[in-house]
Amino acid sequence: MSTGSVSSVSLPGVRVVAMGGGTGLSTLLRGLKRYAPSSLSGGYEQHDGVPYRISDLSAIVTVTDDGGSSGRLRRDFNMLPPGDLRNCMVALSEDEHLISRLFQHRFQAGGDLSGHSVGNLLVAALMEMTGDFGQAIRLSAEVLATRGHIYPATSSNVTLAAQMADGSVVRGETSISASHGRIVELMLEPADARPVPETLEAIERADLITLGPGSLYTSLVTNLLVQGIPEALAGAQGKRVYIANLMTQANESLDLTASQHIERIYEHTGQPIFDYALVNTAPVSEDIRKRYAAEGADVIQPDIERIEAMGIRCIEGDFAAEGNVLRHAADRVADALLRLPLRKNGRGTQKSGRRARRAARSV
Repeated sequence: MSTGSVSSVSLPGVRVVAMGGGTGLSTLLRGLKRYAPSSLSGGYEQHDGVPYRISDLSAIVTVTDDGGSSGRLRRDFNMLPPGDLRNCMVALSEDEHLISRLFQHRFQAGGDLSGHSVGNLLVAALMEMTGDFGQAIRLSAEVLATRGHIYPATSSNVTLAAQMADGSVVRGETSISASHGRIVELMLEPADARPVPETLEAIERADLITLGPGSLYTSLVTNLLVQGIPEALAGAQGKRVYIANLMTQANESLDLTASQHIERIYEHTGQPIFDYALVNTAPVSEDIRKRYAAEGADVIQPDIERIEAMGIRCIEGDFAAEGNVLRHAADRVADALLRLPLRKNGRGTQKSGRRARRAARSV
């Protein structure tokens, strides 16, 4: 793929919504933003080979983090945790150099400032100035000149809770991630947390909606527990794609295959929400496998036949990038997504999308 300064406006534009949290979502956004318009010039980079450009890019981000800098600000300012949202802002920023690095800078000293990132503190300051968390995120995104919109999944100050296999209930994302028990069911407290209206509107308008990659429970399912979001996804016209993780994760998805990840998601949505699954089928080096085995993790089995038996078409390929850690190759993932038939034979109807949004607002 070649890029240049020539505009790609001759390509049809599509609306894309990416859902998730953590490192997985920010990695994906770095790949997608190359096809989105510049927030400064309004122009596009030139891309050869893909049939679409992204006319509108939105990220819907989980807000259940209660650890580190985000957790401290959440307790001190009674605000939503900004960390995952900050990472997405940096991923979508026009220029990931000085300003973006400043947003990510974490104080190593300074007493009460120790451990806080500059971006988190800026969001907290804007929250205090405006009294509106969503406005604080929008203004922070303007500072970074992001190539897209970033929305929290809910504006409610929610706590994550997990019903474990032994019958116990663990509360708080950090405690759940550290637990050694098997998660049976994930819940939000309060259970009636409502979505930010812009999230439902973005889902309804989207030509492409992705979920993942990311921690099965604490990055993905959390978004789907917000009232109205599963219904919006079920009624969406756009193509809905699950981006499968590369490795299992201790305490969240140990020994689960790719299809079993989807099954766990469906257990929480109560209905199917995927048309496609993007699955890495390329081998992972023995060195990487050994490194992850020390953490109790292994390569996720890409059980393609079982996924397709669920009525989900698989997008297979080499989507892994090896380094100090194993990550998705964001450029190859974005390229594969934008080769789907996005603007023809869309699912559902405009009427069904409106019904889902009305139903969500009535809960």
